[in-house]
Amino acid sequence: MIGSLTFLPLLFYGKSMSILQQGLAWIEPAVAAYGAFALFLIIYLESFGAPLPGESALLAASLLAVRGDLAIEHVFLAAWFGGVLGDSTGYLIGRFGGRLLLQRFGHLVKLTPERLEHVEDLARRRGFVMVMTARFVVLLRQLNGVVAGSIAMPWRHFVAANILGAALWAGLWSFGPYFFTDLFHRWI
Repeated sequence: MIGSLTFLPLLFYGKSMSILQQGLAWIEPAVAAYGAFALFLIIYLESFGAPLPGESALLAASLLAVRGDLAIEHVFLAAWFGGVLGDSTGYLIGRFGGRLLLQRFGHLVKLTPERLEHVEDLARRRGFVMVMTARFVVLLRQLNGVVAGSIAMPWRHFVAANILGAALWAGLWSFGPYFFTDLFHRWI
């Protein structure tokens, strides 16, 4: 019994690694062929709602930089600019149409007028932290700018939090794998 319980995490690890490898199968060739521009485009589109694997692309690009195929500085800058511009585009989309959509179709996702008011109040009080940290959560990273624009978060606060959050996120996923690959290789 104990042997089978210790096998379950290994089975889950093996399946998740297989899914990751399949997901990276198309990303790595795209980034290898088009370099940092492909990474920029993937992260830009993901950052305003497109269902693309931006974090996986960034990880793949960082590992390509370890091999010497890309410059790590270009990887970081592409991820940072792509994230900032993508979220800013999402903000503009939300600002010029998102609120109307939330009011009209919010009930479909259980967003009542009371809940919308609560989210707006929370964004007014803690919007900076919300925008900065949302980049680290998969679905929030994709909808962050649209939601901030929809609730009319002040542009200056959004941009400052967006720039800082994107720099932290891009730095973690660019430089982390780049500098610590040998450490993780030994564990795996």
